[in-house]
Amino acid sequence: MKRYLLAPGPTNVSSEVLLAMAQPILHHRSPEFSKLLERVKNDLKWLFQTENDVFILASTGTGGMEGAVSNFLSPGDKALVVNGGKFGERWLKICSGYGVKTEEIKVEWGYAVKPEQIREALQRDPSIKGVFTQGSETSTGVAHPIKEIAAVVREFDDCLMVVDAVSAMGVFDIQTDAWGLDVVVTGSQKALALPPGLAFVSVSEKGWRQAEKCTNAKFYFNFKKERESIVKNTTAFTAPVSLIVGLERSLQMFKEEGLENVFARHQLLARATGEAMKGIGMSLFPKESPSTAVTAIVAPEGYDGQQIYKDLRVKYGITAAGGQDQLKGKVFRIANIGYLDTFDAIMAVAAVEMVLKGMGHPLKLGTGVGIAQEILLKK
Repeated sequence: MKRYLLAPGPTNVSSEVLLAMAQPILHHRSPEFSKLLERVKNDLKWLFQTENDVFILASTGTGGMEGAVSNFLSPGDKALVVNGGKFGERWLKICSGYGVKTEEIKVEWGYAVKPEQIREALQRDPSIKGVFTQGSETSTGVAHPIKEIAAVVREFDDCLMVVDAVSAMGVFDIQTDAWGLDVVVTGSQKALALPPGLAFVSVSEKGWRQAEKCTNAKFYFNFKKERESIVKNTTAFTAPVSLIVGLERSLQMFKEEGLENVFARHQLLARATGEAMKGIGMSLFPKESPSTAVTAIVAPEGYDGQQIYKDLRVKYGITAAGGQDQLKGKVFRIANIGYLDTFDAIMAVAAVEMVLKGMGHPLKLGTGVGIAQEILLKK
């Protein structure tokens, strides 16, 4: 059975990137690797839309998230955490692990946080040192209003705006410098269409000033060491050189396409998939502000979302994603990120129709496919 990857991470990797990574290994302290890292560093700045250096960690995105806490907040400091899904919960757990006190803005799953909630919390407690949120909450398919939140946080001189952009960077517009984002984290296995194993972090000057006061223990995820290293076009520790070779090719492909076109591609795939699902009688889980990274679909009443997800994989070789935590069995999710295009979206819709028909759901095969085709035809 041929296998298809339509999960929101890891995502599909192109043959161009795979072939690039198949080249002989470079030594991580060689002049050749330093030149490669310099090129990649500049391309990452382009992707993040920042003048700050973006350094690379040999970890998944969670390693970047951990460092975004341990390098800027000390034990006893306070953080404001937006919790609207499983990855908002992750911010809470990381902060707790480093002795950081948290105030939680609990957002009902399916909704986005309101900037006014951020302002009210910071006005109540000006001692808060950082606001931690997601750009795109993968578990719910909701995008938070990062630009508007950042505008609020900028009003508070001693508070950092920290964004988990793991499933947002390269999907929709994230203007790091123009919006005043202080710490931004992403990972390799999402929109960049690379294997898992790399995290990327940008830090503002405001962030570095706060890092100087931080007393939390750190060794491997030591951003100050990484900053000193990336300026010299090297890394603090052994670099995952083959992944970085693949990263260069991935970023080249992004630049050839152009950022605006990259954002438009994700928007188109998300619209086609979402409208097709609605056309066959289903609803999307986000009640507002849907993310273009992933389409979260509510299973029809009386049908198990986990079974739909399982049948896609077992019967048709398509790995999508099920619901997490309180959404398990209630939703299933189809990615719009990674190395995907028009016919990946059409295939996903066709497969969902076949699974539902096989489960006894009354639908006319091809209904959703036709809707997706009409949308994709007009791109």
